[in-house]
Amino acid sequence: MEGERTSATLIRLWRVWRTTKEMMNDRGYIVVEDDMTMALDEFTRKFAREDGEPDRSRLNFSCQPSQDMLAKYTDAPTKKVPNPVPNIGNIWIEFNHDENVGMKQLREYMTHLVQGSFHSGIMVTVKPMTGMAVRFLRASTTLSDGPKGGIEVFVEQDLLVNITKHELVPKHVLLSDAEKSQLLERYRLKQTQLPRIQATDPVAKYLGLRRGSVVKIIRKSETAGRYASYRWVI
Repeated sequence: MEGERTSATLIRLWRVWRTTKEMMNDRGYIVVEDDMTMALDEFTRKFAREDGEPDRSRLNFSCQPSQDMLAKYTDAPTKKVPNPVPNIGNIWIEFNHDENVGMKQLREYMTHLVQGSFHSGIMVTVKPMTGMAVRFLRASTTLSDGPKGGIEVFVEQDLLVNITKHELVPKHVLLSDAEKSQLLERYRLKQTQLPRIQATDPVAKYLGLRRGSVVKIIRKSETAGRYASYRWVI
C-alpha cells in the first residue's frame, strides 16, 4: 500500500510540475523544452526522496521573461515617458509543502521574493489557503514592501492538466499596449465597451492576465476557418 501511495503522489507532482513549466512557457517566460516533456522516471530520480516521497522544495524554480514578453509588457512611449521600462521581470515559483498555508507562509514567501529581487511569484499549495491569507494576498500588489508584480497562488489540483490544451478552449493571446490602442482606435471604442472576462477565469488565471489588459480569443469556425473576438480583463 505504501508503494502504491508513493507512486500516486509522485505521478501527481510530476503532472503538476510539468503543467507549471508549460504555464510559464505559455505566458512568455524562457523554459527549457526538456522540462515540459520530462518523463516520470527522470522526474523520480531528480525529485524523489529516499523514502520515495517527492521533495517539493527541490521542485522550486525561477524564470526570466523572453524578449517578446518584455516587449508585450512594455507600455507605449509617451512624451512624459519616452522610454518606458517593462512591467515584468524574473519570477519565482515555489511548491509549498504545508497542508495549511496562512499568513506566516505568505510573509516568508514575500520576504524571499523581495530579497531575491524577483518581480513576482507563484506559490503552488497542497490545499487552498486560509481566508485571512487570501485577503492578504489580494492586497499584496499594493504593499510597498512586497514584490512589484504581486503573488499568485495555485492549488496543485488546478494544475494537474493544462486547460489550454483542451479542444473546447480557444486560443487566448494577450495584446500589447500598442496593439490594444490600435484595436480601440480601429473600432472607435473605449476598452470599457469591450466584452469582459474575469481575471479569475481559469484561462485568464493560467495566463496571468492582468486587470485592464485586453486578450484576443481565436475560435475555430466551420465557415470562416477561424475568427477573433476581444475581451477586457476585469
